[in-house]
Amino acid sequence: MLDHVIKGASVVDGTGAPAFTADVGIQGGRVAAVGKISEAARTTEDASGLVLAPGFVDPHTHYDAQLFWDPYATPSLNHGVTTVVGGNCGFTLAPLHPDRPEDADYTRRMMSRVEGMSLVALEEGAPWSWHGFGEYLDALEGRIAVNAGFMVGHCALRRYVMGADAVGGQPSAGQLDAMVRLLREAMDAGAWGLSTTQSSTHSDGDGQPVASRHAGPAELLALSRAVGEHEGTQIEAIVAGCLDQFSDAEIELFVELSAAAGRPLNWNVLTIDAAVPQRVPRQLLASERARKAGGRVVALTMPILTPMNMSLGTFCALNLIPGWGEILSLPVPERIRRLKDPAVRDGMLRRAASKEAGVFRRLTDFGRYVIGDTYSPQNAGLAGRVVREIAEERGQDPFACLVDICAADDLRTVLWPMPTDNDPASWALRAETWQHEDVLLGGSDAGAHLDRMCGAPYTTRFLGDCLRGRKLVGLERAVRMLTDDPARLFGLRERGRIEEGFHADLVLFDPERIDAGTATLVHDLPGDSPRLDSRAIGVRAVWVNGVEAIRDDVVSGAVPGRVLRSGRDTRTVSTR
Repeated sequence: MLDHVIKGASVVDGTGAPAFTADVGIQGGRVAAVGKISEAARTTEDASGLVLAPGFVDPHTHYDAQLFWDPYATPSLNHGVTTVVGGNCGFTLAPLHPDRPEDADYTRRMMSRVEGMSLVALEEGAPWSWHGFGEYLDALEGRIAVNAGFMVGHCALRRYVMGADAVGGQPSAGQLDAMVRLLREAMDAGAWGLSTTQSSTHSDGDGQPVASRHAGPAELLALSRAVGEHEGTQIEAIVAGCLDQFSDAEIELFVELSAAAGRPLNWNVLTIDAAVPQRVPRQLLASERARKAGGRVVALTMPILTPMNMSLGTFCALNLIPGWGEILSLPVPERIRRLKDPAVRDGMLRRAASKEAGVFRRLTDFGRYVIGDTYSPQNAGLAGRVVREIAEERGQDPFACLVDICAADDLRTVLWPMPTDNDPASWALRAETWQHEDVLLGGSDAGAHLDRMCGAPYTTRFLGDCLRGRKLVGLERAVRMLTDDPARLFGLRERGRIEEGFHADLVLFDPERIDAGTATLVHDLPGDSPRLDSRAIGVRAVWVNGVEAIRDDVVSGAVPGRVLRSGRDTRTVSTR
């Protein structure tokens, strides 16, 4: 007897093949039958008019901590994501040195600063009961509703071996050997490989460059070679040029790391903008050179424009513009005084327009900002209005106007920058770029920057756009891009397709309604901390390993997810 049968669905199986009408039977957590099913089942449901797809795979998340207080990885699971990849950007919660309990506090403060996680939630929501990476994975086993695999972060490896010297120091030969051993131990326990960052935007809780930014090529190559010794592993890496355009040295580094490991290296995130036509070919040059050298470099890119909630009062992307952080980190009264100084504003705008500002130049058309929540009588009626219109009424330039509005609210004003790349030419360039063999959809950062952005719903919003919006990609190909493509990159065993014998990770949705709701601020993290959430529209149900985890946007309470471990749950995707 089957456990459950989904009858008469339009099956889009993840391979890119045309949709077909069929019944799908589930037994023992796997797809047991696809076709006309007459065998008895404990439960059945009519899926006429609905699409059944494999569960979506999100290749870049930061759910490392959130899964402890939210085993459902909301809102990703609501939007059909059944497998998440964590441990990205060089940042993980393990390993932690058993003789230095202060390392846990350092890690929490770093994650709060660099990934925008609530410090209170990190302190109160996770047990911090582990030391080794395997112990961290064991702490999640059996208590999560999604499948989750994790890279091991370079910063954690450096901190474990070098202590406080990890920031600013260089390892001795013995320390480098110890780092390599620690990485091997993590992969033996199930880590998917190495993640690292050299991005100039990544600073720890003390405002210092994070540990991996101090690593030289020899250290990175030694770790990469170790990755290549283990089955089912990968590399994920971030450099400063990820935000705009790679330098020659960065391209060469990516090529060397991937070739040394003989494993794919993915990076995040490829920003596509028709106003900067040279960016895409420059960024994909790394992929071209890697293939010639025996490696593979894959760019992650988002298929939607993710709105960002900003403020002059709290840390956000504006702090990452060169020269802005030192002003926006001042105490609020001093910050307001400096921002109201025309000479200071002129200097900030010059820095923002410079080449070194990179992709952050996109955030500096302040006339396009929309005012969100306001808090003072002076700002009554401004919510929802565009700054340019207000500035024209007041006879001000847009940035000065924006500063005055925010100052009246003691810098608490919520700001929504409108994207400059929402034009037909940019969307046409995206559709063209998505066809490249080394471009993969993803980069949601789900689990991070919780009160500033909500990238998790990219799956449903993309499908809605494909079915009823711009229609840049057909449904079958869109589903493949969200399922089988990432599953194949990471070597997931029997996931990413609806096929007999595969794990029953499934999403049932209404093609007439599939979409994501507007992101709204909720206070449901430990310590009543805020985050942006988005409800799923048109998702009837989500199954993880054959167990219903979501029904009509409500979690079932079941925790059928698995910690996916390298080798056991992933096979090697060799570049050689």
